Amino acid sequence: MKELYIKNMVCPRCVSAIEQVLQEQGLDFEEVKLGYVHLKVDLLDSEEIEKLRTQIKSLGFELLDDSKEKLVENMKTFIINKIFHQSSIALQLNWSDLIGQELSHDYNYLSALFSSSEGTTIEQYIIRQKIERAKELISYKELSLKEIAWQLDYSSVAHLSSQFKRITTFTPSQYRAGMDNTLERNNLDSVI
Repeated sequence: MKELYIKNMVCPRCVSAIEQVLQEQGLDFEEVKLGYVHLKVDLLDSEEIEKLRTQIKSLGFELLDDSKEKLVENMKTFIINKIFHQSSIALQLNWSDLIGQELSHDYNYLSALFSSSEGTTIEQYIIRQKIERAKELISYKELSLKEIAWQLDYSSVAHLSSQFKRITTFTPSQYRAGMDNTLERNNLDSVI
């Protein structure tokens, strides 16, 4: 079975888009998940790979070849999945242990690799993704800031507000009040 790694897959619609491309090209796959595809065949010829690369690039995705790029993308996908696609983050989550276990590598190696590749630390990436999730939850106007802080594993609303303001220059309340004007959310695949 051939495994392909794909950059910028951040949501279920991304999975659907990749599945559609694979079906259009007649490529049998076992599963498509955020960040990768398990094909039913072991090898693709260079023409099939280039056709796939071109087609997914037109949709904003990128086929990864380098093992270090794949590892960095796996870290990003894992973090996004934990923050955006679970009902709440486990309280007192130890990201370093979790990421190291998930990717079967020493966290110090992963951290250095991530920093050299992305120009920021894993910790800052996690914070920025959590702030994007907070923006999303604030825009729904269904949860209080206390509930949002709890859901994103912040120790308090003050802690959430402090990080929110440092990243966006607005407090969560100011963000909620100005949502209809100029304040926008960022695409998950462009958050660094």
